[in-house]
Amino acid sequence: MPVTLESLRRFAVAHSIFPSTTLRRALHKFGFVQADPIRAPARAQDLILRHRVRNYRVGDLERLYPKLGIAEDFFVTYGFVANAVQALMHPRSDAGVPAEVREPWPAARKKRAQLLLDFVRERGTVHPREVDAHFSHGTVKNYWGGSSNATTHLLDAMHYRGLLRVVRREAGIRLYTAHQHGGEPMDEADRQTRLDALVDVAVRIYAPLPGPCLSDLVRRLRFAVPQWQDELKNAIQRAKQRLAQARIDGVDWYWPAGEDVEGAAPPEMVRLLTPFDPVVWDRDRFELLWGWVYRFEAYTPAPKRKLGYYALPLLWRDWLG
Repeated sequence: MPVTLESLRRFAVAHSIFPSTTLRRALHKFGFVQADPIRAPARAQDLILRHRVRNYRVGDLERLYPKLGIAEDFFVTYGFVANAVQALMHPRSDAGVPAEVREPWPAARKKRAQLLLDFVRERGTVHPREVDAHFSHGTVKNYWGGSSNATTHLLDAMHYRGLLRVVRREAGIRLYTAHQHGGEPMDEADRQTRLDALVDVAVRIYAPLPGPCLSDLVRRLRFAVPQWQDELKNAIQRAKQRLAQARIDGVDWYWPAGEDVEGAAPPEMVRLLTPFDPVVWDRDRFELLWGWVYRFEAYTPAPKRKLGYYALPLLWRDWLG
């Protein structure tokens, strides 16, 4: 039986909103859950997980974080990644945070980072406030042209490079410890294997994907592996060769091989989805599957909003409105 748009729509929901399980299992099944700081109506990570975790309560992810085998890091955007996924992305040698230019750190920054790293190793776990009190780095021009605390700026950069790890949060503030990732890939084949594994994680989260959305998703892995971003074009081609696919109404769709698209049955429950939920995250895919335009308008000037500050689509089976 040929795959239809209707069966892809059912699969998109059933594949993502799997039967409720434990928090740890849900996180590792996904491999990555996006985070967002907006708290009204609730943080994205809590809204995503409440549909997939039994008896989930707001803040469970933050409270149980040290025991879950996950880390805060960039993947296709910022969020929580399984440790096994994070290991595929590092080390990010000579990598700046995504908003910075692709240039090696200057000598002065390397020196400051080494002093800060020595301080963290000596203390074990540090709060940015105590780091700032010790070094008094002052302020710097941030990525958007304003001023930021220089200590926070450097901690973010060191965290992204993998020199630091978030141990937990206190009142929303990240606490850090020193960290050292494993070695570089042994050769080109090993590097491609890692990159293909990261692509498969991303596809598993957001499938099924039309061709342009698949390409865009893989390109977003430049945040996860800036050191390999020149290889992403070839990774897209390899993905298109190994993924299951079908052409519907002139559009090529892709999803993980071995998945039963035709037999997918969405759960019979009404849900409100965050704009960051995997079901609705890709707006172009959303429009192709459900036939209407959905936008996240929290940062859109109020007079120009059409749906509202934080519109949550209503899901019933595979119907979204």
